Amino acid sequence: MGNSIKQASVKKWLINFGVVVCFSLAGSVAGPGVSLAAAEKVKTRVEIDRGTLPADRVQTAIVKVTLDAPAPVLKARRPAVNLCIVLDRSGSMAGSKLAKAKEAAIEALRRLDQDDMFSVVVYDHNVQTVVQAQRARHVERIEAMIRSIRSGGNTALFGGVSQGAAQVRRNLSGDYVHRIILLSDGIANTGPSSPADLGRLGASLLKENISVTTVGVGMDYNEDLMTQLSERSDGNTYFVESSQDLPRIFAAELGDVLNVVARKVKVIIECPGEVKPLRIIGRDGRIRGKQVELGLNQLYGNQEKYVLVELELPPGKEGRQMEVARVNVTYEDPVTKRFETASARGVAGFSRDRQKVVRSTNVGVQKEVQLNYSAIAQEQAIDFADEGRTEAAVQELKKSALKLKAFGTRHRDAEMLEKAEEMESRAATIKSQGMTPKARKTLRTDSYQMKHQQKSK
Repeated sequence: MGNSIKQASVKKWLINFGVVVCFSLAGSVAGPGVSLAAAEKVKTRVEIDRGTLPADRVQTAIVKVTLDAPAPVLKARRPAVNLCIVLDRSGSMAGSKLAKAKEAAIEALRRLDQDDMFSVVVYDHNVQTVVQAQRARHVERIEAMIRSIRSGGNTALFGGVSQGAAQVRRNLSGDYVHRIILLSDGIANTGPSSPADLGRLGASLLKENISVTTVGVGMDYNEDLMTQLSERSDGNTYFVESSQDLPRIFAAELGDVLNVVARKVKVIIECPGEVKPLRIIGRDGRIRGKQVELGLNQLYGNQEKYVLVELELPPGKEGRQMEVARVNVTYEDPVTKRFETASARGVAGFSRDRQKVVRSTNVGVQKEVQLNYSAIAQEQAIDFADEGRTEAAVQELKKSALKLKAFGTRHRDAEMLEKAEEMESRAATIKSQGMTPKARKTLRTDSYQMKHQQKSK
């Protein structure tokens, strides 16, 4: 790549982001023979909910730290996958559910390359490894093993995931993207069975760079347990009302797994001077004094992940600027096997002119804030309903709908208006029918997917 092309790329990035970004150019870190696609970098930027803030007073502001993942690497260069599918085969899965689950597992197998690792664990009251971890080469033989699965008794979900993790660990030292896909249609009733139990298991697996994606089928599974497991391990989560959708969901999920472009992602946000971090909106993370720390197991190609943080700012002077956040990101490139870095900083201006402050509104950031508040409202509605306070749950959703509608009307945003109608509809359904299993699962899953920017499948 010539210097002129490099300089053009630098100029384009700086114009697009409007922030200071530290990065390495494609080709400068890649070794001989590494494709340019493999050497593309994650880009980082910082935005503030208003570019200009009121001068001369203490106030709060929200910063959005965005990680823009590059396009997926060429298929020949993608990292290998170490996949274990954990299937519920309890009695309630008998019939079409289990048939579609097996079809979905076979579809996933067929999409793997010969150097990928594949295993299958099934569970009822017992746990059994049907396919030991092996390269996805003898497809017909493995398919026959999957087709031989039959339904059984109770639901030892914890044991199933634990044994699935054991299969993944057989190749943990290898250079793989590690993933478990868990499918269940019932409540765990054998072994550890609380959301806290599964949350702790998920957190321990994340430390080993293993993510768990959960797929809940029908109306009888425990959505709190499933989302805790996914959240603590940085996986995805799905609610599948009909087993007919299972092959499509598995295919979409595997599409993510096969397109990992960054892993072991660490985000550190430092607050300079007298700026103080107050809270992280929507995501789990840790605030240590003036530093905010978050971790992600992986990023998928062409994906945008972001973090919203509310800050307290000291008084700023008219016409002056203030640095409010310094961001440092580290991650491993799964192709080059090197750790890369990116950095950015956020700067706010100050004015006594109220109209100038209003005009500086970053609509995109404020939209994401409102959507995350809506997700939090959905979780609050669930909590109210669990306490027997159905009317409070309804009002929580209605209040959220009003805020979404006001934002959508003010900014002529069709998506926000549609979301407001959806929230109003859900509130009306809960008011007339109570918090049904379907309503609860829909609220929990939608909230999770919004807060984690999970792609719609």
